[in-house]
Amino acid sequence: MSDVPTTLQYTAEHEWIDGAEPATVGITKNAADALGDIVYLELPTVGSEIAAGAVVGEVESTKSVSELFSPVSGTVVEVNQAAVDEPSVVNADPYGAGWLFKVDVTGTGPLLSADEYAATITD
Repeated sequence: MSDVPTTLQYTAEHEWIDGAEPATVGITKNAADALGDIVYLELPTVGSEIAAGAVVGEVESTKSVSELFSPVSGTVVEVNQAAVDEPSVVNADPYGAGWLFKVDVTGTGPLLSADEYAATITD
């Protein structure tokens, strides 16, 4: 469980969200490891309205392309341009410098605690 920070909440699709306002969203270490070397990020645009559970972008790796789902509804207020410019930061630091976007939250989708999320993954 050391790869699942207890201060965050998670989706079944391997996204994480913190409790800040605006809330920060990223993908889990489990997802980053499964994808392999991430080479391209397509993220929602600042100002866009997103819905919990909806596809809001893509994460492309040397192995595959994976859809990015939003854990919450709200307005995107910031995108991590450093991650867009250098996607490998998501592999190196998925819970830190590799965050993806920030959102002013108006509603949440189904979220899992760290313990609940950890129970869904295998190492």
